[in-house]
Amino acid sequence: MGRKSQTPPLALVSEPASIAAEPPATLREAGRNLWQSVMREYAIADAGGLALLEQACASADRAAECAAIIAEQGAVISTKYGLKDHPLLRHEATARGLIGRLLARLGLDVEPLRPASGRPGVGFGWIPPR
Repeated sequence: MGRKSQTPPLALVSEPASIAAEPPATLREAGRNLWQSVMREYAIADAGGLALLEQACASADRAAECAAIIAEQGAVISTKYGLKDHPLLRHEATARGLIGRLLARLGLDVEPLRPASGRPGVGFGWIPPR
């Protein structure tokens, strides 16, 4: 007969918001800006959410790094075979796409609720059909 192992009861651990609100030290300017703007508007406090946000911010840093190199060298480079797109264009686009997917995974891509149900009124730029 096997002994039943006793597992301790699980408890939720809450981290003070001031600690979680600080961006990780590894982030550079673009990543820190994204972190601060997201944390200003959303209360992300769970470990998984913070990890996803950190990855999105690291991707923002990578995209900014690629963009800076492309701005310096140009979007088109000359090779022995002629002109070609800068190879970092693809990496920048991939990093920006990852940012969007990670923010969507966090649920930050949802449109805000409209103040009223039904079709939008004149104040929303809706033009009635003729």
